[in-house]
Amino acid sequence: MKTITRDEAFALLKKYNKDPFHIQHALTVEAVMKWYASELGYGEDAEYWGIVGLLHDIDFELYPEEHCLKAPEMLRKAGVGEDVIHSVVSHGYGITVGCGATIDVAPEHEMEKVLFAADELTGLIWAAALMRPSKSTKDMELKSLKKKYKSKGFAAGCSREVIERGAEQLGWELQKLLTMTLQAMADCEDEIKSEMDAEE
Repeated sequence: MKTITRDEAFALLKKYNKDPFHIQHALTVEAVMKWYASELGYGEDAEYWGIVGLLHDIDFELYPEEHCLKAPEMLRKAGVGEDVIHSVVSHGYGITVGCGATIDVAPEHEMEKVLFAADELTGLIWAAALMRPSKSTKDMELKSLKKKYKSKGFAAGCSREVIERGAEQLGWELQKLLTMTLQAMADCEDEIKSEMDAEE
């Protein structure tokens, strides 16, 4: 198994994902994962953390009912290593997918726990940003995010239970996870936007 490069990973993502929303989510999670790698002392592995983030939902657009079940086959076909496959699948840990299977690959490395915790949260933060006049995370305050987080009807598809389980697996208070992920998204927003502009 070879180590996949970032360019190869992005090409692989786009082979199976055409919806700009899914591409943007993948780029967001990639950028957030790289930010976390640097913050948590894994700076030399930031590219690797990013690649896992980029590929984490590779099977979702084509197989939403078999999310995390189809990914290994797609990734193996492209020669992606088992370590990346384990990390990708582990972000579905304990979550039952459409066909009734529950993902039993647990997040082990800190990177996998960060992916599990931050994935859903990036969706909620982005939804909150789109409600703002600026349509940006850069001027969003933590208290505003917390208010949206507590509102059950807001971004109802973003599971609070998964986010809280993620914080628990990391041994963090929920506030720490919210604060850091919001900061990561604000810091990476311009980079993600320019990537998306380049795709148009």
